[in-house]
Amino acid sequence: MSFIRGFATHQVRVQDDVTLHCEIGGNGPPLLLLHGYPQTHAAWHKVAPRLAQDFTVVAPDLRGWGDSSGPPGDPLQENHCKRAHAADQARLMRHFGFERFALIGHDRGGRVAHRLCLDHPDAVSAFVSVTVLPTEWVWQRVDTAFSLKAWHWFMLAQPYDLPERLLAADPESFLDSTLRGMVRRFDAVTPEARAQYLAAFLRPGVRHAMIQDYRAAAGIDRVHDRASQAAGQRVRAPLLVLWDEALFGAAPATPVEAWQPWADRVEAAALPCGHLMMEEAPGPFLDAVLPFLLSHAQPRRSLA
Repeated sequence: MSFIRGFATHQVRVQDDVTLHCEIGGNGPPLLLLHGYPQTHAAWHKVAPRLAQDFTVVAPDLRGWGDSSGPPGDPLQENHCKRAHAADQARLMRHFGFERFALIGHDRGGRVAHRLCLDHPDAVSAFVSVTVLPTEWVWQRVDTAFSLKAWHWFMLAQPYDLPERLLAADPESFLDSTLRGMVRRFDAVTPEARAQYLAAFLRPGVRHAMIQDYRAAAGIDRVHDRASQAAGQRVRAPLLVLWDEALFGAAPATPVEAWQPWADRVEAAALPCGHLMMEEAPGPFLDAVLPFLLSHAQPRRSLA
């Protein structure tokens, strides 16, 4: 049964040990939505039906997250690096017949989207980064304020299996604490969406996949990002960065400045909400995203 109104559910095997759960709806140019931590594809439920009026919207759970399956963790996090995630999503869209598509990535999904733009540049027609700056740029500018706000970046990146044991002690409390820290109004997360996130977060395998993602971001993802930068790889697709308006003046650089070393064409918009923009401010989110996507929309093309 689908969670997003009017969408249909699919289970797509993208490789031997990865089957992605996704929901798809609408009719028009293809649009891929990639969720963040600690969520599932349900994060898009307030905005996906409106996006589906103009686009064919595909909203998956990342490998190992939600109802998607994935391989076990490995010491180098190759099974959970952004390159592996990006390859999954390229295969998923090709399964539905889409060789080129627009892309919205939030939080961890935004980092997957960035890697997808670098590894599969011909596949992405436009990219919306929701509250995400390039991973390597962020790590190079870690300070006290960031460390206190984003402490989970450091805790979840610790070696196996300390984070797994800590989250297993009281996963429901940890989830709620995380969500509260991401919004200005906790009621922005509906009871139904919270129930979806909790059902996933209670599963040890899902928590492990999330933790492996953070380990990868502190290790192998940085190796890949540095290699891409050294090779001159950039985001060629038009890029819109959405950012919390309260952080514009406090950040060490504007989102545009942070992305310019990585992307050819960057613009930004500030929204009056916290980190979970699609849930806390769906109206302003759509007002910012739709004109950008429509201006770069391309006719739907299949692989046939």
